[in-house]
Amino acid sequence: VQIQTGCDHRCTFCIIPYGRGNSRSVPVGSIVRQIKALVEKGYREVVLTGVDITSYGADLPGRPVLGSLVARILKLVPGLMRLRLSSIDSVEADSELIAVIAGEERLMPHLHLSLQAGDDMILKRMKRRHLRAQSVEFCDQMKQARPGIVFGADLIAGFPTETDSMFENTLALVDDCDLTWLHVFPYSPRPGTPAARMPQVDGNVIRERAARLRAAGQRRLSDFLAGQTGATITGLVETPVLARSGQYAPVRLEHESRPGEIIDIHVTGTGPDYLKGRLAA
Repeated sequence: VQIQTGCDHRCTFCIIPYGRGNSRSVPVGSIVRQIKALVEKGYREVVLTGVDITSYGADLPGRPVLGSLVARILKLVPGLMRLRLSSIDSVEADSELIAVIAGEERLMPHLHLSLQAGDDMILKRMKRRHLRAQSVEFCDQMKQARPGIVFGADLIAGFPTETDSMFENTLALVDDCDLTWLHVFPYSPRPGTPAARMPQVDGNVIRERAARLRAAGQRRLSDFLAGQTGATITGLVETPVLARSGQYAPVRLEHESRPGEIIDIHVTGTGPDYLKGRLAA
């Protein structure tokens, strides 16, 4: 369910604001009605999406924030079994959002973070609004508030002017923030953006750095999946032989189940990027 579109920020690598304009939020009542209608049709999980969902509400009367929207959805749609957030800017996470993440089990324990880099100078040149230490602090805070929560993240390899040492700071962020699900983007210039006019990194270096980030992400993912083996988890069946855990892990099922059901799964093993499991007794 789309809750907003557009973006008020002007990151130097991004073309989206030029195409979609400033942030525009969908009123709370409209979002709640959409979700109620989906639940009445049998949907068990809803994902709140947008370009910059943590900016939600700044353009609406009363300036509701994302946390209050999430709390209102969960209160007014008690039949919704699972709610998930698409991607958030951690530095904009409001106190109500942090509270609902900590206290509401129907909000899935998985956050995808728009981090982009782990070096303060590169973050400044990207015109991001956070520092490296703030990313690490946010992840530590969330792990204390919601044990078992997992993080995904967007990271850009080879942003203009990125030196070897700057890249190493980003690479170390994978461990420092305990990231599990990585989206790695080799930098490519977007015409008309400020970053396209900065000194560029050699393409071979960009590809090598992206490969190292992906390898670090795969290592973290393998460790996470291995830690699930033997556990009993809850999954939403997406296809007859595939479910999705609350922590976003795909689970390949030994026996077919009905799509849309929420089932208890005994994890029996792992694949490269998925769990294996059977219906728990």
